[in-house]
Amino acid sequence: MTFRRSLRLAAVLAALAFSSGTALAAVPCRTSGPFERWLEGFKQEALAKGVSRNALAQAAPYLVYDQRIINIDRGQRVFSQTFTEFAGRMVSAGRVSQGKAHLKKHAAVFARAEQQYGVPPAVIAGFWGLESDFGAFMGKENAIRSITSLAYDCRRAEMFRGHLIDALRLIDRGDLAPTEMIGAWAGELGQTQMMPSEYMKFAVDYDGDGHRNLLRSPADVIGSSANYLAHLGWKRGAPWLQEVRVPQTLPWKESGLDVKHPRGQWAKWGVVLADGRALPNDALPASLLLPMGRHGPAFLVYDNFQVYLTWNNSLIYSATAAYYATRIAGAGPMRKPTAPIAPVTMEMTRELQQILTRLGHDVGGVDGKLGMGTRQAVKTMQVKLGLPADSYPTPELLERLRQTR
Repeated sequence: MTFRRSLRLAAVLAALAFSSGTALAAVPCRTSGPFERWLEGFKQEALAKGVSRNALAQAAPYLVYDQRIINIDRGQRVFSQTFTEFAGRMVSAGRVSQGKAHLKKHAAVFARAEQQYGVPPAVIAGFWGLESDFGAFMGKENAIRSITSLAYDCRRAEMFRGHLIDALRLIDRGDLAPTEMIGAWAGELGQTQMMPSEYMKFAVDYDGDGHRNLLRSPADVIGSSANYLAHLGWKRGAPWLQEVRVPQTLPWKESGLDVKHPRGQWAKWGVVLADGRALPNDALPASLLLPMGRHGPAFLVYDNFQVYLTWNNSLIYSATAAYYATRIAGAGPMRKPTAPIAPVTMEMTRELQQILTRLGHDVGGVDGKLGMGTRQAVKTMQVKLGLPADSYPTPELLERLRQTR
């Protein structure tokens, strides 16, 4: 569970406009002096922004610095599972059955949320299941302690300072007491793991009890998640992902999230649905996603898939979450690779990134992670070298690139 939450954090921090209004420059942090002085300054800022003295008093036992949280933050390891490994583990038959059971159990609430926000029940349930196993595993850290520590640390002080103020605002609203704010190590709360500023801005009281409780109220979880996804740009009535079969004669350079074609064009190139039926011959724009290259699973993805990437900018997580939603909605298991796929190790990816960077490509840093920037650079070099341009690195590509030194 820790991996899913740490994957989400980068996307959450990058995408969120904090309601606290904290400036991004000259934010006090550890280099500004001892923690006690920093905390006093923070309290004065919180009071000036409308946080009550009562909320500060309630939170006082948790407004402390915990070096252990900083160590966790510093020690995050790059995830190296392939898409089929991760999706196979996360989208188990049991989790699919559990998702379908929740659709039935909360059918009326899901229907209300879809009518109000336009987000299908299976999509909400997919995030709910992946983030916390429907509330079974939400974390064990006090969010205020975690966020206080991360706000004092200088690495991302401005981000977490905003979250800390909004955590106090949740107390003032009566949504949660400090003792209830138990979640993941970076401060995510609730059954779909919202940061406090997300919680403050997008949580809704869907069960009508006067509180927005994303830890214990399934109705609030469903309504709030739908509200957040709608805010991220979910298009009502539109698809998000479909598994397909692709012929090996496909012009591979047309694959990738940076390329869109009408579904009718994909059909002309021989792409069919996973069960062999023809694609609709229409003008709906779609991209061909090949998470593991031309021999692995293939998906047509639509505009709503961008919402998944905003929720979490990891392609593996987003593709898994979108696939999981299709399974809950009734789709069958994905097809197995059509040929053996050579593993891509972290060491191989780092070397690849080093060479690509030297050749002038922006891969987003040499981190051993096969992210969107690296995949795009791989595709560019595959085209240049006359290799199938499916955006997935192979030992052959790496060996060819080594020769460019």
